[in-house]
Amino acid sequence: MKSEIKEISPTQKEIHLQIDAEVVKAAYGKASQKYVKNANIPGFRKGFAPLDVVRMRFKEEIKSEVLQIVVPDAVTAAIQEHDVHPLAEPQLHLEDHENVKVNGSVPISLHVHIEVMPEIPTPKYDDIEVTRRVKPVLDGEVEDLIAERLQKEATLIPVEGRKSEIGDTVIADLEGKFDDAPDADPIKAEDLEVELGGEHIEKSFTENLVGVEQDDEKEFTVSYPAEFSSEALAGKTVHYKAKIKSVGKSELPELNDDWAKSLDEGYKSLKDLRTRLKADLVKYAEADADARLRNNAIAKLIEKNAFEVPNVLIENQARNLLNNFAQDMQQRGVDLNKVEPQFIEMAYGNMRQQAERDVRGAMLLDKVADLEKVEVAESEIEEELTKMAEYYRTTNEEIRQSLEKQGGGIENIHNNLKTRKSIEAVIAKARITEGEWIDEAVAEADAQAAAEEDKPKKAAKKKEPAKKKAAKE
Repeated sequence: MKSEIKEISPTQKEIHLQIDAEVVKAAYGKASQKYVKNANIPGFRKGFAPLDVVRMRFKEEIKSEVLQIVVPDAVTAAIQEHDVHPLAEPQLHLEDHENVKVNGSVPISLHVHIEVMPEIPTPKYDDIEVTRRVKPVLDGEVEDLIAERLQKEATLIPVEGRKSEIGDTVIADLEGKFDDAPDADPIKAEDLEVELGGEHIEKSFTENLVGVEQDDEKEFTVSYPAEFSSEALAGKTVHYKAKIKSVGKSELPELNDDWAKSLDEGYKSLKDLRTRLKADLVKYAEADADARLRNNAIAKLIEKNAFEVPNVLIENQARNLLNNFAQDMQQRGVDLNKVEPQFIEMAYGNMRQQAERDVRGAMLLDKVADLEKVEVAESEIEEELTKMAEYYRTTNEEIRQSLEKQGGGIENIHNNLKTRKSIEAVIAKARITEGEWIDEAVAEADAQAAAEEDKPKKAAKKKEPAKKKAAKE
């Protein structure tokens, strides 16, 4: 067998090889005898048909079997000979496939396309510049948290001597039938709480349940808009019957020291509650700033170190991202069978861009781990398992078993810790400055708006010279 290797790109190699005629001839004879033994041909007893007749009758089948005998072994031998490590199944291409001869009269020529891991250049990461920005905590955020806590502690007090009004909460048993499918199973809900005029309450419910009292029965029809949040109800018309069980008004606890102490979290006073809530928000803001700093540092690392990434790794990661996106959509109640193919294609295109960044970043961090001699001790893995066990309120051993069932097991924790240490190694050598807070989402939106506004100006500038030329003529 003769073979030679060609480098198409850093991630793609091609092996051209010839399978010797003697090897092909031997395989041809073996395959032919197999068909002679089992062939049922009119005019001949089974197993006694002439060899030439069998070869003529089963020409394509014998050809296919010969190729299955000789090609895989030849490809494997060539890959080993050139010390190539494929990332995926090699792609085989026979020369002149339609007319290839398998009788051993001539060698068989083919080439094999192989995707491989590229040689990653030593990454540059000792002069990365990043700015750390901490979002300031405003007093209003603390008060919002307190308002949420108050709302959770609210008590529903039954109203007396009047009918329901905006701001009241009506508790009712509800049954609804679809206008276009009256025989379908009805919508049923017991003890449904409807806050009249509430931000997330369908307007028709508020309009029809204002002016009711306990034991009233009310029938009304709701036509849901096409863009309604629930896909099952969007664009539908439903006839409802409501049995009013009670009407109440939500009363909040009095905001004072006694309420703060009642929360069973060790607060000594309302002032202490505010102080500790603000400390928590500051701690979160610091952690968020560190997370964004790491993300920006990795983005700079990727930007500074360009190299070709294997397509098969990008495709695999893109599919993982798309699957996660699909699962998230399902959990939100979206029927994936009704999603437009164009939307899936657009989503996959976005996922593919993200996937390339993910793979490139992972490869660079792996290289950084080698350069920095990053190691993960067994005690660090055990510590991570303990944290997970505490979070899920279980044991380390149960966490281990759960991870093994998911696939990857402890190896995944090892890899995550290794990546985390590699990122910290990049951060340790970066030039970090503290900067004022900038809302990146707002800044990006402003930049896009400015770019859109600038387009007509640039277009006008391009046309201006042509106008001057025409004037001169």
